[in-house]
Amino acid sequence: MNSYPAVILKKGKESSLERMHPWIFSGAVARTEPEPELGSAVRVLAADKRMLGVGFWEGGSIAVRMISFAERPVNEELFVERLSAAWKMRNELGLTGSEKTNAFRLVHGDGDGIPGLILDWYAGHAVLQAHSYGIYRQAETIASALKQVCGDELKQLYDKSKSTLGGRKLSSLENRYLFAGGEPLTETVIRENGHAFKVNWEEGQKTGFFLDQRDNRAKLAAYAEGRRVLNAFSYSGGFSIYALRAGAEKVVSVDSSGPAMAMLEENLKLNGTLKNHESIKAEVQPFLKERAGEFDLIILDPPAFAKHKSARHQAVQGYKRLNQAAMERLKPGSLLMSFSCSQVVGTELFEGALRAAAIEAGRSISVLERLSQPADHPVNLAQPEGEYLKGLLMRVR
Repeated sequence: MNSYPAVILKKGKESSLERMHPWIFSGAVARTEPEPELGSAVRVLAADKRMLGVGFWEGGSIAVRMISFAERPVNEELFVERLSAAWKMRNELGLTGSEKTNAFRLVHGDGDGIPGLILDWYAGHAVLQAHSYGIYRQAETIASALKQVCGDELKQLYDKSKSTLGGRKLSSLENRYLFAGGEPLTETVIRENGHAFKVNWEEGQKTGFFLDQRDNRAKLAAYAEGRRVLNAFSYSGGFSIYALRAGAEKVVSVDSSGPAMAMLEENLKLNGTLKNHESIKAEVQPFLKERAGEFDLIILDPPAFAKHKSARHQAVQGYKRLNQAAMERLKPGSLLMSFSCSQVVGTELFEGALRAAAIEAGRSISVLERLSQPADHPVNLAQPEGEYLKGLLMRVR
């Protein structure tokens, strides 16, 4: 422990750590002794040299991500402890060993006490994404710990951190298999609430599939029967499959990505849902104008409009314009399910954008349900920034 570099905070800057918030911003750091290497474990001390815990040195606007608010080494034992707790919780949620669902998020960063780590589970194929340099440096230790926790259930572990960390600081970073019990695979077929989906972690977005919409896809199914559904920004067709199997009269899936549409077609075949479906490769906004009045249920699940605070205002305006276009083209009694996954756009801002959209569209809107991320994407109560997915299910009058 004493071999870790020390990060000494400015006087009074320890208060956020005392509230158990896991981030230390660069403006709170007085000095380091000595200068830490990027991603190395560090001891965090108050100005009076009180020990506050241990974290990873990130060297950016978030200077340190805390992994412990006590004095303890960052080693395999720590990761076995945290991963075991994460696995136990998913077991309690009924996700491990389920016949209907065999894909879930195993670790959701600070919500599971491992800052910067995303670990998704696809029927025994685990995909890791490091959102911190500390996690990237610990990847092989995490792999060893995961094998201890999961045993033979773990078939392989793929590190897909290039998309989250690749750049100036780690320009030579490449995706890699940290563990493979046999010939490495690039894809598999998963089950989600009894539906089948093909997942390719090497070529797909994020880790290969948007696991955070599992519960919201199930909610959609309860409303889809007999409706004409537009799944905008459809990616590989999660909402489309649920709507079709729930008895939708017709589903149209729109996305601008050719590879996403190809994966959608494969998923339609897997589920026997080719009938009553139309795939369209197009931009969503022009499509909404071309097919006005055709749908009585629209799903808007766009990619993040803002990844940094500097883009927040522009993102809010983007959500307003997109939802206004949908509201203007829905008949009275229709439903709109709208989402934002932009972390820097909070719930209040997002709902404000939808309120403004309704005013501009001249439509009266009733909120039926507020939507969020599922329980396998837990939020650290001390770090509300972890709650990134928000949505509304609305009735348009």
